[in-house]
Amino acid sequence: MIRARGLTKTFHRKKETVEAVRGVDVDVREGELVAFLGPNGAGKSTTLRMLTSLLEPTAGTAEVAGFDVARDPAQVRARIGYIGQGNGGGFSYRVLDELHNQGRFYGLASAEYSRRAQDLLEALDLGGLGKRTVQSLSGGQRRRLDVALGLMNHPPLLFLDEPTTGLDPHSRANLWEHIAAMRERYGMTIVLTTHYLDEADSMAERVVVIDHGEIIADATPAALKRSHADDVITLTVGDAAVPPGGDPAAVAARVQGSLTDAVGEVSTAPGDDGATTVRISTTHGADRLPEAIEALRVGGLSVRAAELRQASLDDVFLNLTGRSLREEAA
Repeated sequence: MIRARGLTKTFHRKKETVEAVRGVDVDVREGELVAFLGPNGAGKSTTLRMLTSLLEPTAGTAEVAGFDVARDPAQVRARIGYIGQGNGGGFSYRVLDELHNQGRFYGLASAEYSRRAQDLLEALDLGGLGKRTVQSLSGGQRRRLDVALGLMNHPPLLFLDEPTTGLDPHSRANLWEHIAAMRERYGMTIVLTTHYLDEADSMAERVVVIDHGEIIADATPAALKRSHADDVITLTVGDAAVPPGGDPAAVAARVQGSLTDAVGEVSTAPGDDGATTVRISTTHGADRLPEAIEALRVGGLSVRAAELRQASLDDVFLNLTGRSLREEAA
């Protein structure tokens, strides 16, 4: 559905040259949901705008839905839906009129765009709002209207540029529920940018991490977390034969002796009441946790408390770039 090679965009501002996107190579297969992840200014939106033919590449090539974005932009636009960061509906216009106008832009017959508009209003939980002005809608309703506008031509490929930014958690979840339903209904390929890591983790089959205009990682969320971040197991451990207040150093030595390298990297620190805090950095933490507890039990040590923190995409981004994406988004 998308094939880009060496995609580059350079802006010139007075005497300054800004390389917004630098030689991006990316493929998106039909039916995939791919998330572009990165901080502000990383090049995510610029890449999307080139793929949607809104910006002409400085260098490189891209084929979208079978057509070259530079040579056949009209053919590309006829086959995609694009939902930008701002609201697409005119504030003073009525909801149904905006949908009808969108249908006219795509050359649909009156009966066809009227039917599609009504279907989308019902499917996106906007039924009964057709005569309302866009400015009278809530933030979540406006974003669902944006999705409806982007789907009027039944595109095989939908671009979403930070679709849920500014929405409250309930509205975000509601919008994603509708997008997932539309994807299943129309069999769409979806490419999105987002700052919300939970969205990328739970919704995307692939995550493309972009920083300073370059792709630095491209894999499934699970593969990225296995390759670039660790789960962390934290255990509070004591000597089963010694009451609280025993020798923490002795306990720590026995912990190191009981836990082999198979469970991951182990560090210890004195805790309260003679206990020892054990920190294990490992992959597959859910599997390693009972293994660690059993190894300590065999070694005569009791686990008084256990905690598992699984790796996140923010850990991945921090390890890849030295920055936290959550902090960048904030």
